[in-house]
Amino acid sequence: MGPYIVGYIGLIFLILLIFSGIPVGFAMALVGLVGMCYLIGSNAGLGLLTIVPYHTIASYSMSVVPLFVLMGLFCYHARINEDLYRALHKWLGHLPGGLAMVTVWACAGFAAVSGSSLATAATMGTMALPEMKKYKYDPKLATGCVAAGGTIGILIPPSIILIIYGILTEQSIGKLFIAGIIPGILEAVFYVVTIYILCRSDPLMGPRAATQVNLREKLRALGGVWPVLTLFLIVIGGIYLGVFSPTEAGGVGACGAFLLTLVRKRFTWRDFTSSLIDAADIVAMTFTILIGAYIFGYFLVATSIHCGVADFISGLHLNRYIILAFILLIYIALGCVMDSLAMIVLTIPIFYPLIIALNFDPVWFGIIMVRVVEIGLITPPIGINVYIIKGVAKDIPMETIFRGILPFLIADFCHLALLIAVPQVVLFLPGLMK
Repeated sequence: MGPYIVGYIGLIFLILLIFSGIPVGFAMALVGLVGMCYLIGSNAGLGLLTIVPYHTIASYSMSVVPLFVLMGLFCYHARINEDLYRALHKWLGHLPGGLAMVTVWACAGFAAVSGSSLATAATMGTMALPEMKKYKYDPKLATGCVAAGGTIGILIPPSIILIIYGILTEQSIGKLFIAGIIPGILEAVFYVVTIYILCRSDPLMGPRAATQVNLREKLRALGGVWPVLTLFLIVIGGIYLGVFSPTEAGGVGACGAFLLTLVRKRFTWRDFTSSLIDAADIVAMTFTILIGAYIFGYFLVATSIHCGVADFISGLHLNRYIILAFILLIYIALGCVMDSLAMIVLTIPIFYPLIIALNFDPVWFGIIMVRVVEIGLITPPIGINVYIIKGVAKDIPMETIFRGILPFLIADFCHLALLIAVPQVVLFLPGLMK
């Protein structure tokens, strides 16, 4: 069999292995290893096992992953998210749908220190859903805003997905982080506008809080917000001004988060050990997927299948935005059945050369791709964030949660259309970096 045929057979087997329940990292490593042994011989193929794992992990640039993960976990165990939610509640709780708006902004704030959509959805769901139930919010709006708001976690920096994209494509992680700021804030704005429209058309969906809080209490409540703002400004501001690299920013962020936990006296020895253990679990999973992705990437290069796909699509002589729409539709379809990290490591070797050939900016495409991956997190039938919310709100039917996210999906596509139509929304801040 020729390399092309072997490549397509490998892709089919990879999909079958993933759907059979085998972890995606092991599935990619297995298919890549067997394929390389077939194409270039068992000695050279097995030699990848002696090279790829070490060179993937023993890298200075890769140390950014555990550092940002640890920063988010320190903030989570110190319950900084609770202060953030309480402060925003005092400012916005009296508006129609105010608690839902608070939840979206709290998700954005927590995303700025956690970098994880799943952690954001689980944390804010645990806090926000009981409050909205107490104020008799419609279950569709309550669960929908938490599931959608949780997706902001992989767009607002620091984002593990953007780090992985930067490593795989050799793009500046700092520029990717800065590029995600305006789109992330706009995403929250689109969600808040959606909530406002829903609650204006049907006030029973999101009743106002019974009492308003005076200005003094509102200002006092802001004391709970400063840890998130301080940490975010130090980490992202340092990257933007060129004071330190993303890896150094991760170290500063993790250290800063740890110091904040000590200052606020909420951090026990048990919280510290839990943070380290959880970080080790997340990083081990991420690195396993990356090792598998690199082995599978060698296999794709050996088959030249990615070049074949790029040449075929380029040869169709279609408008480049039509080709981009086709790629994004594939991402949305994959998002219905696959984890976001698995999607990226599986598709980047195939689509990235095509994006470069079409003269799209790689930083811009990284944000667009992450935005589409976010949509996949709340898209049926998988919608991982929806299942996270179902785990928190066991009494709410899955059908209700999926119905609740539909207005937010409409907002997602409007936001995506804006980012595609006006690339400077993404590229303005990175263009100003030193």
